[in-house]
Amino acid sequence: MDSNQFLSEFGHIANAPGGVRRLRELILALAMQGRLAESKSNDSQISNNLDIINQVKQRLNKEKKILTSKFVPELQQNEFPHAIPQHWGWVRFGNIAQHNTGKTLNKRQNIGEKRYCITTSNLYWGEFELNEVKQIPIEDKELEKCTATKGDLLICEGGDAGRAAVWSYDYDICFQNHVHRVRFYALVDPYFAFRFLQKISATGEINEFRKGVGISSMSGKALASIPFPLPPLEEQTRIVAKVDELMALCDQLGAQQEKQRTLQAKVRKSILQAVALSPSARELQDNWQRLQDNFSQLFSSTDGVEELRQTIFDLAISGRLSNFSESDEPSTILKQKILSAKKLGLEDGTFSRKKQVKPELLEETDLPFHWSVITLDEAISTIDAGWSPACLPNARTDENKWGVLKTTAVQVLKFLPNEHKELPIALDPRPQYQIEGGDILITRAGPRNRVGICCVVAHAPPKLMISDKLIRFHIVNDLINPNFVALCLSAGEPGRILERLKSGMAESQMNISQNKLRSITIPLPPKEEQLRILEKVDSLLEMVNAYSEKHQEYLRIGELTAAATISSLTGIAIEQEEQYMKTPQTELVSTVRLGVLPNVKDQAPLATILTRHNGEMNAKDLWQRFSGDINAFYAQLKLEIQHGWIAEPKEAQMLEKEQD
Repeated sequence: MDSNQFLSEFGHIANAPGGVRRLRELILALAMQGRLAESKSNDSQISNNLDIINQVKQRLNKEKKILTSKFVPELQQNEFPHAIPQHWGWVRFGNIAQHNTGKTLNKRQNIGEKRYCITTSNLYWGEFELNEVKQIPIEDKELEKCTATKGDLLICEGGDAGRAAVWSYDYDICFQNHVHRVRFYALVDPYFAFRFLQKISATGEINEFRKGVGISSMSGKALASIPFPLPPLEEQTRIVAKVDELMALCDQLGAQQEKQRTLQAKVRKSILQAVALSPSARELQDNWQRLQDNFSQLFSSTDGVEELRQTIFDLAISGRLSNFSESDEPSTILKQKILSAKKLGLEDGTFSRKKQVKPELLEETDLPFHWSVITLDEAISTIDAGWSPACLPNARTDENKWGVLKTTAVQVLKFLPNEHKELPIALDPRPQYQIEGGDILITRAGPRNRVGICCVVAHAPPKLMISDKLIRFHIVNDLINPNFVALCLSAGEPGRILERLKSGMAESQMNISQNKLRSITIPLPPKEEQLRILEKVDSLLEMVNAYSEKHQEYLRIGELTAAATISSLTGIAIEQEEQYMKTPQTELVSTVRLGVLPNVKDQAPLATILTRHNGEMNAKDLWQRFSGDINAFYAQLKLEIQHGWIAEPKEAQMLEKEQD
């Protein structure tokens, strides 16, 4: 099967979500079923090959280079995973290769000359990352067991168990005990075996041979028991060449799709700019209709949808989503009411006097002629921050107990009351910090991307207090709709000013003070128009959410169709990637992105991995490249987020996973 034939028959799969990955799975499955390369009459016979392998194995056993216990039982016909050509043979992995793990470090064995030694953190699919290779003490008598030479297949025993690469360098290297070295007796191409391991990992078949909680492991016994499809050596070589050719084609398809996504992003940005800069209501309507008509072509990712939502917010606070009405009370009168009520409250002691602040003016925004502007300092009646006692790690179990809100309770224009921790019974609550309906909340401390997030408490469950990382404020006599205030602080020039006013020693430790917050100027439309704006925003967001959900369902169906196509072609049901890791019973679902680049001396292994992979990875993939257990991974991730080396995952969440 050549590249053109492959594309003509299976190219449609590439257009599905994750399609290129599915194509790679298909290539590997077809390869291991003998459906990618033809046999040739002058190829060696598999029976002769097996005889030679057994002869080499017997000789090594006689020379005491392998132990009798290394022999594994023959494979039975009912254990064959799938059909293979008649001229192939099924064998167990342990019957065609000698394999062992490397150096184990402990106090008793921590002797010998220090030598470069690769670990699972150096070993990835098809490649080695050798920028940071550890040196560990290895005695001369251990070298034969713990040294890999050119042509050896190295396999992760722990972490992403089964992950493999062929050592192709002209020099030898030592390896530690979480790495299997596989050295085939004869007539097995290590690159064919590498592709086989890729295949059973992609299909999930490898999970039968993995064990462990959280991070998996694969013992030597389990590795030896794996059924292995063995073609003649000459055909193995042709299969490897064909797989390499088709994988290169997948690389090209992936690059083309990346270019398409880049072009899509540019077109999307252009249309969003056209919407945002529409000079008239008519043109705004036309541009919005154009966007609606091409939604599926423009918004294939959640990032694009977020850009659209932000555009809606920007339009709203610049007066592009509402019209002037003569029946509205003028904004100038509304502003005067606010200033008069504020003055009266200060004089009679209802409101506390605050330090005078220099106002941050709106200098980039052209507002409607009938709008005014006002600083939060002029408009705020009360402002405070809360209390952060040492709480229990869990949320309260009933509303008779007290809780303290976490900063994650405040999302963009959304309040999540369940994001809190239970106050220990030994601590007395501070009712003055209890939230109430209508409170405007804004995060004041944390990583940069989590500071300045604003929302309104629509419904206030009893006995929930704000922490000292949250600022709470109210507008004088509620003369400005609190939801409009939160919208202003989340978009447009006020939002950009808020971003500029953040300060801190590191990206992970930013804050904004109450004084800086009070200095921000926001637009002030008539109060009736504020309500119309909020209603319009809600209706547009409802429309966007409906389109987005419909499009995501379309993408999901496309992915399922691609998976079903591959299953019908190969007879192998590709397991969902998440099914393997059933413990722990939670899973981090997020993309992890690089923050501030750490210095060479910084202990930032996760950030270092991200720098080698274009600055972002799926959290699960990052975990599997991390040499440590699941608890160590989460601890390290938290540490590097705190230092700003890793950006706080956007809308990260812990999902409960189904138990057996």
